[in-house]
Amino acid sequence: MVQSQIFIASADPATRQNLKYMLVREGYLIAGEAQDGSQALRMIRTLQPGLVILDCELQGTSALEIARIIEEDGVAPIIFLATSWHRNLLDRTSNFPIYAYLIKPVQDSTLLPAVEAALANFQKMRRLQQEINRLKETLAARKIIERAKGILMDTMGLTEAEAYRRMQRQSMDRCVPMKSIAEAIIVAYELQSGSKEKK
Repeated sequence: MVQSQIFIASADPATRQNLKYMLVREGYLIAGEAQDGSQALRMIRTLQPGLVILDCELQGTSALEIARIIEEDGVAPIIFLATSWHRNLLDRTSNFPIYAYLIKPVQDSTLLPAVEAALANFQKMRRLQQEINRLKETLAARKIIERAKGILMDTMGLTEAEAYRRMQRQSMDRCVPMKSIAEAIIVAYELQSGSKEKK
């Protein structure tokens, strides 16, 4: 199993060193590290790590701003480091892809489960998003096919089943998706309708 590459951003060299030591000992790869927010953001975008560990107290670009950009880019899950636990932190980060919070100094007994859970949950979220996108594409294709079927029924006097079979046959003969056949039918119909209106 290929271990994920992890990026660490913290102003404290001792914190970075401690995290690296624990992660490397468990077989994880360190993609890179940064001591301020601006440097972290540049490197994260370049390196595209599998997981980002962000200290809440970063200078420059804030950890929250980095989290917002990482979410927009869909790069990686985030683990936040904080000096203490407070409800305000949770409230401020509730809309970001924060998969775990760790209180410094971090122990391997809390770090490793948090890393594993963040990676696993991020993969689940990605699979769900892919499934949602696939379903959206299928629904959009069905709408186009239904519209084209209606055009064939109106213009050629076909039954619904006949119109569908006609598109299906053309799709197989030309080795293209039915959606492409349906789109061609719609475009041809609209062009024909447009030219009739001009006359």
